[in-house]
Amino acid sequence: MSQQSTPADGDTGPCSVVEAIEQVGSPWRLVILHDLQEGEKRFNELKRSTEANSRTLSRVLDDLQETGFVERRLEEDAPVASYYSLTAKGESLCPVFDEIEAWADDWLATADAAPVDDD
Repeated sequence: MSQQSTPADGDTGPCSVVEAIEQVGSPWRLVILHDLQEGEKRFNELKRSTEANSRTLSRVLDDLQETGFVERRLEEDAPVASYYSLTAKGESLCPVFDEIEAWADDWLATADAAPVDDD
């Protein structure tokens, strides 16, 4: 078994990139995080806009809360409503989504996946 290096070891390899992708990299996590960029949403609003089933949405929102990307606000008026929004950690991903979208526009827009020359 190989020993993992840490940043303290002077190794700046892909470990931090891999860790970041593991935290936000599931398709449902990305869909929900991207959807919450528009602002706070109720559970049923997220369910409609992401087309996730209730079980999946509930599980992924719990995961995103545990990792600190999403916060839940509960209103106990009748009927009880749960509202979800991005935390500062979640909001810090917005520029990343913008960059991924720009990359997708350049590379995935055509069947050839030819890069767009910005020069």
